[in-house]
Amino acid sequence: MKRFALTGLACGCIAVASLLSIASPVVLAQEGSPAQETETSETETLKTKPTDASPASDSNREERLAKYLSGATFTGHFTVDGREDKMLKPESYTIRSCEKLDAPDMYSMKVAIKYGDTDGEFPMQLKILWSDRTPVITMDSVWIPGLGTFSSRVLIHDGRYAGTWQHDAKGGHLFGKITPAE
Repeated sequence: MKRFALTGLACGCIAVASLLSIASPVVLAQEGSPAQETETSETETLKTKPTDASPASDSNREERLAKYLSGATFTGHFTVDGREDKMLKPESYTIRSCEKLDAPDMYSMKVAIKYGDTDGEFPMQLKILWSDRTPVITMDSVWIPGLGTFSSRVLIHDGRYAGTWQHDAKGGHLFGKITPAE
């Protein structure tokens, strides 16, 4: 079923959009530089101490996240619960644009999905929460026209993403690498 096969991708995309918890701390700290192999604490990278939760520092990291996600491509795989013995399903989607909205934790994104018979750009308003210094794209029963209803949690860390997705009664995991815009 092509609609079912799209589930991981669409949910991941939505998770990326809502669901956009995909931002490398290294890239966020050093604009224009590739992720480095050396360990850098997320605190140093975001230049915000956990105890310095001032509105200015939160705004700065939210702006860096939106900039990082704009033009970023997520390429990886998704699984389907109960079918763990099957080959992994590939997924790829691009966040054409990401902009922080005035509402707390909300972002406006345009996500391009090309998979099977689906080839389009989907505007979404998604919630991205922070677990300490890690962004997590969060979707709770979000209906996407033509695709269905999705829930997901996708975290972004050091140029990679990982999370869970749910499409009606089906769900699974998703994971992969993030390629920022050049």
